Amino acid sequence: MYRTLSIIVLLATFGGIGLNCLVRPCCKCWREPLKSTVKFFTILFVEQKLSLMGMLRKLVFLLALLCFVVLAITGLWNPLVHGEHISGYLMMIHATFAPVFAICLAVLAIMWARNARFCSCDWPWLQGIIRRVTLVKTECTDETCPAGALPKITFWLITVLSLPLILSIVVSMLPIAGTHWQEILMDLHRYVALAFAVVVIVHLHLMSRAGMQQ
Repeated sequence: MYRTLSIIVLLATFGGIGLNCLVRPCCKCWREPLKSTVKFFTILFVEQKLSLMGMLRKLVFLLALLCFVVLAITGLWNPLVHGEHISGYLMMIHATFAPVFAICLAVLAIMWARNARFCSCDWPWLQGIIRRVTLVKTECTDETCPAGALPKITFWLITVLSLPLILSIVVSMLPIAGTHWQEILMDLHRYVALAFAVVVIVHLHLMSRAGMQQ
């Protein structure tokens, strides 16, 4: 069941992203694909005018992205290709990168929490309702608050999902969990990991679109 569900969910995710790019292409991506590709990697790796904190945040982000790719490949290869649980060298690689990824997530949650705070700019439809009901102007006056609710929502979903993702595997290794509970925790870890991967992929897509449109 997990194999079938994973394939369906991942195909739906990438299909939705592809459809979004077709319906709402950004920054002339289709007319200038090479230029758009170069700009994407420039945004990702060679962002200019970064402070020391900004450079540290970018390095942690890139390390977290590397760990995510490794963990996704090692964690999904056996279940999707062979229909089996992760084992052998894939398990060793997975267990090696997992704690590094957990640390990076904690650091990014602290560093990006301010940029991911919600403000009135994120809910223009709510401002319209308030203006119609109360006849009070509700303009967004916080220029330091980055607009765009969806990337912030996915950021906080990543932060929230990381807790059961990490705790499920940690608790399963402790002697307090019997065999039955270990199986439940492992299943929880796998399904939460699938949801986590989908949210991360959507978040990266939204962030890349926001960067390409600048």
